[in-house]
Amino acid sequence: MTSKRPRPLTLRDVSEASGVSEMTVSRVLRGKGDVSETTRAKVQAAAKKMGYVPNRIAGALASSRVNLVGVIIPSLKNMVFPEVLSGISDRLSGTGLQPVVGVTDYRPEQEEKVLFEMLSWRPSGVIIAGLEHSEASRAMLARAGVPVVEIMDTDGDPIDAAVGISHRRAGREMAEAILKEGYRRIGFLGTKMPLDYRARKRFEGFTAHLAKQGYEIVDQEFYSGGSALKKGREMTEAILTRTPGIDFLYYSNDMIGAGGLLYLLEKGADIPGDIGLAGFNGVELLDGLPRRLATMDACRREIGEKAADIIAARCALPDPLEETGPIVTLTPTLDTGETLLRK
Repeated sequence: MTSKRPRPLTLRDVSEASGVSEMTVSRVLRGKGDVSETTRAKVQAAAKKMGYVPNRIAGALASSRVNLVGVIIPSLKNMVFPEVLSGISDRLSGTGLQPVVGVTDYRPEQEEKVLFEMLSWRPSGVIIAGLEHSEASRAMLARAGVPVVEIMDTDGDPIDAAVGISHRRAGREMAEAILKEGYRRIGFLGTKMPLDYRARKRFEGFTAHLAKQGYEIVDQEFYSGGSALKKGREMTEAILTRTPGIDFLYYSNDMIGAGGLLYLLEKGADIPGDIGLAGFNGVELLDGLPRRLATMDACRREIGEKAADIIAARCALPDPLEETGPIVTLTPTLDTGETLLRK
């Protein structure tokens, strides 16, 4: 890939797009001065559409950068992302670059705010979770004038570089393993749906493979909140009460899967004889369960490491934007644990 990234936007660009003077644009974007509401709205709309972010480094050239790398993730409560951050931090250590973290809680409008604030300090690069962003966020990332690495997912079109796994493939492979063991009445349980695009893609890959083999899920249970053991117990009870006879439960993540496992063990269920279970992410929590949950490793630390390596390598070049970055697709590993394979 050899296309050159576009240059950062300036006040003049916003001035030309909105049809008002640079001085007026500056007043609007700094929230200063006496400007009519009509003009203010016109300038703000033009800036948002273009992806313009003001430079907060007072007195510095527009091309100046600080040694910060903005890292934007959906959650710190999810056990997945601390390991990603650890990989990023370790790889940036000694490079002169320092990661700074922002959290979006899976909300596009919050991502816009976090991204705006981070880019206004002119970081050296951005690492951001996911490929799906609002139009305003995509515009800001595209015109940031720094290397951008979207992480965790490669099922889509990245703005610049990307490091992750194919979640659709992960869903297909899990469906294949479940059917191979003879399970046929399968239920799906997911949290943060539909805001968690990666979980949605696994669900799409999972159901597509089932359909290809002539099967479909018999029931599903979604919850818009976060992941927790208690929620996993509640969701498992709800789906099994509503649809008796389910012989396999596929969870969107290990936390709710672990809650489901504990619930079923308390009920004396024969696992995996009568009912099998699987989650996703391969978190260390599984090591402490009474029975090891089947799961799939999401390559979390490696994703963080490779994303940091890309940023550091690009920042070391005379022109970090000479070319767009690579797309790195990692391969997750299925761990059958003790809840999938029937003896």
